[in-house]
Amino acid sequence: MTNSPLRGAIEALLFVATDPVSIDDLSTYLEVPKDEIEVELEAISASLKGDERGVELLKIAGGYRLYSKAQYEPYLRRFAEDSSSSKLSGAALETLAIVAYQQPISRSRVATIRGVNSDAVMRLLSVKGYIAPLGKERGPNSAQLFGTTRYFLEVMGLNSLENLPRLIEFAPPIEMAEALENTLRDEA
Repeated sequence: MTNSPLRGAIEALLFVATDPVSIDDLSTYLEVPKDEIEVELEAISASLKGDERGVELLKIAGGYRLYSKAQYEPYLRRFAEDSSSSKLSGAALETLAIVAYQQPISRSRVATIRGVNSDAVMRLLSVKGYIAPLGKERGPNSAQLFGTTRYFLEVMGLNSLENLPRLIEFAPPIEMAEALENTLRDEA
């Protein structure tokens, strides 16, 4: 393939892909060396940088995918049905964060961290594709262990779990934590 047809073939694959596509997969599908794919991906990305373009090429979840640019979000919101049922509740977001940071993790461990039974929320997150079983614990109980999926990375705009924000960024200053601990002790 020459560059122009190769670039067009890559764009066509990325346009119809429902998941990010890796360089390895593009190389296999198009029967072209990976270095040629990388050159074309850079060219596609550069060509989409202009303000007049509505999409951009992003590296997400270990692959590449075309996304609409953030500046066009208001138009897309009007275009698509805004379904409140697709939004996650606070309990679901809390559970998802626990799984993301503690994976692989069992349902019972999630419930222990949250302080409430989390089975229904875990099922919901699994059905929506944010989490999936990763295997079983070793030992007599052999509980099912869960972790996040590629879909989770994609929705969160992360290339890998290493891109999760560090939890320390959300922690209160030590003085505030000590004051809260002292207040709670005084109330007990």
